Parts: sequence; structure tokens; C-alpha cells
Amino acid sequence: MNQIEAAIAVASSTALVELNRAIWSGLSSGALSEDDAQRLAEAIHARQVVAKTLREPVGGAGRGPTLFSPRRTQRPPERSVAIERRRSLAATGVMPPALAARFTTSELAVLKIVADEVHTRGSCRLFLDAIAARAGTSRSTAKNALRQARTLGLIEITERRQHGAKSLSNVVTIVDREWSAWMKRGPGIGGKKFAPTDTSSFREGKKAGSWCQNLNGREPVERFAQRSVRAGAMF
Repeated sequence: MNQIEAAIAVASSTALVELNRAIWSGLSSGALSEDDAQRLAEAIHARQVVAKTLREPVGGAGRGPTLFSPRRTQRPPERSVAIERRRSLAATGVMPPALAARFTTSELAVLKIVADEVHTRGSCRLFLDAIAARAGTSRSTAKNALRQARTLGLIEITERRQHGAKSLSNVVTIVDREWSAWMKRGPGIGGKKFAPTDTSSFREGKKAGSWCQNLNGREPVERFAQRSVRAGAMF
């Protein structure tokens, strides 16, 4: 019993699973009593709980001291708000349709945040968590969107690592010409702009008969009416 308890104290996570199976097998074969098996099983469970709470590998030395604070996950306030946010961002026409077809709605929302930063500041220097929070997506989705865009040659990502200090945020720039030209069109991306209707003729009080013609190319209505009056006078 003492040897088994000592093995539990230093066993890895995989070894704990094997020990747990061996304990109950020993109970079935009669090698262990029910009380001993229960006590060893509780020791295994306690060991797993402690290791999980401390976030250290079972049977290992664990992580050493660090100067950096733990990462805080940024999450949107509500799931419904996050869904509405990323749908709205994806629907703004962040990139040409041929390119947008390669991304999901959530990924397009991420690229919209990046594109706005590039349009305003020349590059996106936001941390990945901040991009994900603004887009209403998870951190992994934001990471996948940037990875996919870089694979397609749409963006370039420059890492800013610092020796002995926490790394700065990556610098994301858009290098695809088609996407850049699409962004330069400004508001109303993806739509056509039409000139306003010229209403000066109406304001000047011109009669409709002076310019209105039928679809068959006949003469203006006003001129046709004058000819009819002269023809009637002859009779």
C-alpha cells in the first residue's frame, strides 16, 4: 500500500489513469480490499484536482516564476450582442466579393477591424485580444482569420519581439492591390454612385410639351399640336 501511495504522489497524468485501472482490477481479483481501493482512488482524484488547480503538469516541476502578468481573456458582454456585431461588420463590404467568399462571417468581421485600422493609421497595431473583442469573435477565430489572409497574400504580419520583455503587438499591413483599391473608394464600398437628377428645367417653368417625345421618335407634342391647329384652320 505504501508503495502504491508513493507512486501516486509522483505519477504523471497518464500513469495516474493506469494506476486507477490497476486498483479497481486488484479489487475485482481480491488483491485489494474495498477500503484500500477506495482510499487509493481518492488519493488519485485529489492528486489530479490539485495539479489542475495549480495548472502544472502532473509529476513535473511546473512553470518557473515569470515577470509577466497572466493573459486576461477579452469577451463580448453577451452572445447575442457579439453575433449582431460581427454580422454587421461583415455586411459592410470590407473587401471585394471574390476575396470575401474565402472567409466566414466571423473572419470578415475580424478583417473589417484590421482594415479600419489600416485605413486610419496606415497599419493595424492592435493586440489579438483587442481585435477579437471589437469584432465580437473569439481569440482563436481572430488568429485564424489573420493566418488565412496571410496565406492568401492579402496581408503582411510583422512580429515585434523584445528580449527580456513582453512582446509588442504585431503590425498588420494590407499588401493586396485589389483590396487596397477597394478600400480607397471610401464610404459606400461595393455600390455605384449616381449623379443627382437635373431639375433646372422644372424650376425654370418649361412646359413638358417642349421636350417630351414619344418612344417612336415622333416630333414633340407641342409642335404636333400647332400643326393640327393650322390644318384645321384650312378647312
